[in-house]
Parts: sequence; C-alpha cells; structure tokens
Amino acid sequence: MQIFCERLKELRLENGLTTKQLGKILGVGDASISRWENGINTPSIEHLYNIANYFNVSADYLIGLED
Repeated sequence: MQIFCERLKELRLENGLTTKQLGKILGVGDASISRWENGINTPSIEHLYNIANYFNVSADYLIGLED
C-alpha cells in the first residue's frame, strides 16, 4: 500500500495538481485523495483504473508490481 501512496502523490505533484484538482478530475473529494496518499483508505478498483488512465500509467505501476 505504501508504494501506491507514494506514487499517487508523486504523479499528482509532477503534474502540478492539488488534491482538490485531482479529486475533481476523478470525481471524488480532496479528502479522499489525501486519505489515499496517506494510506488511511484505499481506492476502489474503479478509482484505481481512473487514476491509471488519467496519468497514463498501468495499475501494476501504481501498486508496485512494475517500475
């Protein structure tokens, strides 16, 4: 889970997005993004798919199965 948290935050920051902006893009609140980045909650499969699709990375990359 930790690798997902780190990679989500890294991708968000590399793209110059706030948690509020990314939340709006993904259709969730900024608190959800913050909880995902801090490992408090995990995204649903649908949200994982949307994150991967938006940032043009694989879900395997997001969860640490590939570099």
